[in-house]
Amino acid sequence: MTSPSLLRRGHAADAFGDLSRATARWAQDTAPRLTTRLGRDDTTAQFLRFVLVGAVTTAVYALLFVTLRGGGYLPAHLVATGVSTVLANELHRRRTFRAEERVHWLTAQWEAGGVTVLGLLATSTALGLLEALTETAHLGLQIATVAVVTGFIGLMRFLALRWIFRPATTSG
Repeated sequence: MTSPSLLRRGHAADAFGDLSRATARWAQDTAPRLTTRLGRDDTTAQFLRFVLVGAVTTAVYALLFVTLRGGGYLPAHLVATGVSTVLANELHRRRTFRAEERVHWLTAQWEAGGVTVLGLLATSTALGLLEALTETAHLGLQIATVAVVTGFIGLMRFLALRWIFRPATTSG
């Protein structure tokens, strides 16, 4: 005798299989268009690459912050910000703005790092205020606070990096 729950599993498996196949078809259709779109050099493509790099480096930040926060939120924040910023600056130089031939690594870190210092001050202030207002802020709230402030600073950073990593103009 077959259990009724086993009979129902077949329907769930079929539905999951259909969803899996639909997702695979969507990815097959979308991936080439997305890759082509991200490969362009217009402002929209640069902004999309900027957001993608930001998402990846924010994940790196979050992993480091969670790992290091036992030593206090501020040291964890400073280390996580430093590491994720260097990574973001390099990815922006090489991938987002394709400026590795025009801008040396150290120059990129120095110039883009200046904008990051403003972001670090803003996020550190926001975390400090959060800590003062809530005494023990939940980890999710701390990360959300940094994400919101970083999103705003990110828009300013995108504009600054477009200016810093712009191609040299030739006069003549």
